[in-house]
Amino acid sequence: MRWSFFALAGLMSLSAAAPQAVAAEDYAVLIISRERLEVPTNCEIGLYLNDQLAGRLFQEQATSFNLPAGNLSLRLKLLPGQSPGCLPGLLAPPAQNITLKVGDVRKLRIAQGPDGMYLKPAALEY
Repeated sequence: MRWSFFALAGLMSLSAAAPQAVAAEDYAVLIISRERLEVPTNCEIGLYLNDQLAGRLFQEQATSFNLPAGNLSLRLKLLPGQSPGCLPGLLAPPAQNITLKVGDVRKLRIAQGPDGMYLKPAALEY
């Protein structure tokens, strides 16, 4: 009896001394997918967040980011690679701006239009 009391008191003191991780929702989740074959190229696509290369996507891939809330600039660009014809264009494609809120989970997929590649909203499907 005495041993179990001291063991319990010891375990309780250890949990009080350990730093507590606070899992507050101060981030948003952004998912970018190239799961559909909407972009007719086998080249690697670079994803730029606020003009910084943040990810590379081949066909049928997806990536996700935990980002702080606020405005975000997104840009897609073909990256030079091993396959012939995968050279980036001369002009930088226009950026798309989105606003993320705390706790958002947003999924965008890469699509092709007359003006080049762009990101369009997609269903989360989970």
